[in-house]
This record gives sequence, C-alpha cells and structure tokens, in this order.
Amino acid sequence: MELVAGSYEQVLFGFSVRPKPEASGDEEQKWTPAADFTHHAHTASLSAVAVNSRFLVTGSKDETIHIYDMKKKTDHGALVHHNGTITCLKFYGNRHLISGAEDGLICVWDAKKWECLKSIRAHKGHVTFLSIHPSGKLALSVGTDKTLRTWNLVEGRSAFIKNIKQNAHIVEWSPKGEKYVVVILNKIDIYHLDTASISGTITNEKRVSSVTFLSESVLAVAGDEEVVRLFDCDSQLCLCEFKAHENRVKDMCSFEIPEYHVMVTASNDGFIKMWKLQQDQKVPPSLLCEVNTHARLTCLGVWLDTVTDTKESLPPAAEPSSVSEEEQSSVNTKALGAREQEGGALPQPSTEECGLTSNGNEPVRGNALVPSKKRKTVEMLEKKKRKKQKIKPVQ
Repeated sequence: MELVAGSYEQVLFGFSVRPKPEASGDEEQKWTPAADFTHHAHTASLSAVAVNSRFLVTGSKDETIHIYDMKKKTDHGALVHHNGTITCLKFYGNRHLISGAEDGLICVWDAKKWECLKSIRAHKGHVTFLSIHPSGKLALSVGTDKTLRTWNLVEGRSAFIKNIKQNAHIVEWSPKGEKYVVVILNKIDIYHLDTASISGTITNEKRVSSVTFLSESVLAVAGDEEVVRLFDCDSQLCLCEFKAHENRVKDMCSFEIPEYHVMVTASNDGFIKMWKLQQDQKVPPSLLCEVNTHARLTCLGVWLDTVTDTKESLPPAAEPSSVSEEEQSSVNTKALGAREQEGGALPQPSTEECGLTSNGNEPVRGNALVPSKKRKTVEMLEKKKRKKQKIKPVQ
C-alpha cells in the first residue's frame, strides 16, 4: 500500500505503509510508514491526484498531467492537452482517465496508449470537479458557470444541464450510485435518484474542502478546520466528529482492506494520517499511523498494489446498456433534476483539436505522450506562443 500526496511546494510524496506485527492483548494494531519516493516533476503546485491498479497521475497549476508507473517506480511522461490548472482527475478502471481543467474542457484519455479519445467543451467557466457513476455510463461535473452537468459516457455527449444558484466546487457519487452530493461553500446538497430532487442538506461549520463516502449512507466531511465529521445522509445528523490535524484538512479518501475500513487524511500541517473506522460510526476512528512531510499538502491518493480492479474500461458506445431505455430516461430526467436538455452528440475532436501535426520535430499539445525530458521544452514553447497571441498590434 502506498500513500501519495501532492504539495504546494511542487513535490509529490510517496510512503509505503505496512502493518506492524500483531499487537498483544487489547493493544490496537498500528501501521508503519516508510518514505518511498519524492518527485519534483511539476513546475507549479500540485492540484489533483488519481490512481488505478498500475498508474498514478498528478495534475498541476503548470497545466500538465504527469504519469508514474507505480509497479516499476518510473516516470512515464506528461500529457499537455489542457490550457489552465488541472482541477480534477478520475480513473475509471484500468483503461480510462478523465481530466477537467480551468479551460472548461473535460478530456477522456486511453490509459494504455495515453491518447486523447475525446475533448469536450464542458463548461463556460472552469471545470471545478467531476465524478464518474459506478456503472461508468454517467458522469457529473460542476463548474464556475453555476451549472451541474450530466454526461452520457456511453454516447460521449452532454445529457442534461441543471442551473444552480452558486458555483459548486465538489460533486461526488455514492458507492452504489443511488445518490450524489453537490457541495457549495459549507453546504452539501444530497440528491437521491428516486426522488428527483434534493432530499436534504448538510451544513458544515466551515467551507467544505473534501468529502468521501464511507458507505451508501455515511459521508465524511472535512473543511477549512482541523475537525473531520461523519454525517448520516438520510437524517443529515452528525454521527461523530474528531480532531484530525493541527491545521485545515485539504483532502481525504477511504478504502477497505480485509481487516477493516480505512480513511486517510492530508492537511496543510504537513501530516498524512491513516485512520481505522469503527463499526459503530458514532465512535470516532482510531489512528493507525501518521507521517510528516514538512510540506503544505494539497491532494491525496492511495495506491493499493494487491487490489485487482474489475472495472476495466468505460462501456463502449456499441455495447447495449443493462438498463432499459425507459429506466435510463427516468434516471436521466428525474434523478438528475434536469432543467435544460442539449440535443445531439458532441463531435469527436479533430486532429487540430488534439494538436496532432505532421511535423515530427515540433512538440505538440494533445494526445501524444510527452517524455519527461521534453516536458519543460514543451511548456516554454507553449508559454511563448500564448504570449504572442496576447500581443495586439499598435494602432
């Protein structure tokens, strides 16, 4: 198991964690963290992390997505399609990566060949967050244009747009996909698929920085404070709260191992902490291990070497859905609270959009994987190009 965290200082940290020998008596078993690697590949602070069974990807304010092979512990190069900070990265299985950025684009990548399969103009403003439904057929995204957008990933097009009153900065599906949450400042709106509207709202004391579902009904919430709270999504009541860090919690994630359910938190105080969740959610979790990176952490991920991911890829367009057309229509229109429907499929990206070129000597933006040694050259050329575009002739 590997805990990975990105930082404001442009460094990616990796720590391998292993359980200590069995504790005696009633003593709680602890885990031992060991520094595995630090990598300084980006030229600006890191903003997003995602992992699958083999690869780790990081997004940054330097507009690039960097790839690491976790099994071989090697740098795998960079993707340079976006213009603007990479705001969100999500793997679906071992075959697809979906990225969102401040340029308003959502890109679908082949995680084997590292090619851009589709580039979608998703939001008029920044894409702030995205989440993929467990089935792989739908995705949700929120942006600074005050919209919540639903994407049909089978057909690769926009399904519906819901206007919201403010800019949401987090959207997240539950583990079974029966509900999702939309976060606006310190409020978390809970949507149920069978009610077609908001079923309840959780109000946190401070602005919410991260949420993670611990089960279909229990949500962990971290904000711009030291405390983490567990909420019941059905009653919207706080089950418990505990002080996790000395500074605000920036990111969280959770996963299950044979022994128990684990939650990991990362904070501006530089610590990554691993917690054992109790069966009784009203009891605060116990600390399994902690490690101090001495950096201001911004994003977090956990790479599980032993887990075999059964979700290989997004459903192909030609594959019939396991949900009937009538049921699918009900899910799309009712559950996702559609206000406006967009007709027609979005076009496939042209060679110009993907930045393909016949000149093999010229670095390109797009679906080509850029070797790590050439990444800085690409960035310099792109910055010069953008500066030239901004210069206006004197009248």
